[in-house]
Amino acid sequence: MLVAFWLKKVGLGVIGLGTFGQNHVKVYAEHPEANLIAVCDVKESLAESTAEKYGVEHYVDYRDMLEDRRIEAVSVATPDFLHKNIVVDAAEAGKHILCEKPLATKVEDAESMVEAAEKAGVTLMVDFHNRWNPPFALAKKSAEKGELGEPLYAYLRLNDTIYVPTEMLSWADRSSVLWFLGSHITDLARWILDSEAEEVYAVSGRRVLADMGVETPDYYQYMIRFKNGATATLENSWILPKTLPAIVDFAAEFVFTRGCLYMNPVRHGVLEKFTEDSWSYPDVMVGPVEVQGKLIGFAEEAISHFIECVARGRTPISTGRDGLAVTRILCAVEESAKTGRAVKVT
Repeated sequence: MLVAFWLKKVGLGVIGLGTFGQNHVKVYAEHPEANLIAVCDVKESLAESTAEKYGVEHYVDYRDMLEDRRIEAVSVATPDFLHKNIVVDAAEAGKHILCEKPLATKVEDAESMVEAAEKAGVTLMVDFHNRWNPPFALAKKSAEKGELGEPLYAYLRLNDTIYVPTEMLSWADRSSVLWFLGSHITDLARWILDSEAEEVYAVSGRRVLADMGVETPDYYQYMIRFKNGATATLENSWILPKTLPAIVDFAAEFVFTRGCLYMNPVRHGVLEKFTEDSWSYPDVMVGPVEVQGKLIGFAEEAISHFIECVARGRTPISTGRDGLAVTRILCAVEESAKTGRAVKVT
């Protein structure tokens, strides 16, 4: 017997076509429940070339895109300090929203974004895609099942080479490594330890990038005390040498009363590539990576999750309120690093 399945296709647009915005476009173009309608970027040549590649329309002003009634949902993949107005406008236009992390770099902005989405009754998902990263997803499952006992403490570091703030990002001095990388691991600590933050203490340093004319901190180190008594020590830097075999350095450990978990998501050894001139850890997990004509990887899975939540009326795994909680923590980290004092998370 043949059974016919009718999938609801969600009309989608992507705002911001930088490195990660292109990932959203790729996934939307291939997902069976997605219908990519248009792309948007302030760089008209980039918007035009991307639209031509995928056979869709293009916009330079996102507000014009939001007027398109065929578009039911949008990705916001602009630099992190440019999310607020786009998300609020999209919500007021009745569009569901997938916003790249961090949701916002100011608490009041994040609150406005969440309130706008809730008032409009639209889905707001924050793309904390490491929740789909297999080691961390399995860690969360083990913690939820009670296999490890109660959470005690965690250590997470997520660093980049100096290539990122000096060559990859044109806007590094308008943000910081705390927002670019810290949002990922702060979310993971809060998610796996299963508690809200109560207090933070942080330090940061400026030397290497400042000497190069990039006015943003080189690194942050910070401790978060959670309401359930667990603590997490976190580290973010983006001044590591470009000679590292990968631009990312990522490691984590979680200790519970009856067990522990250790993760090394980058140097996992699944694939090491050697040529006459170099060696590297090619991406086999983040993606989207094309394997036998199909996109795979946990970055792809997170974006696909958003499509499926909109199409099927489900609540996403990482919500706007998760994004707000992370913004509250990181704003407290910034304040602590500036004042040299512990800061309550409010």
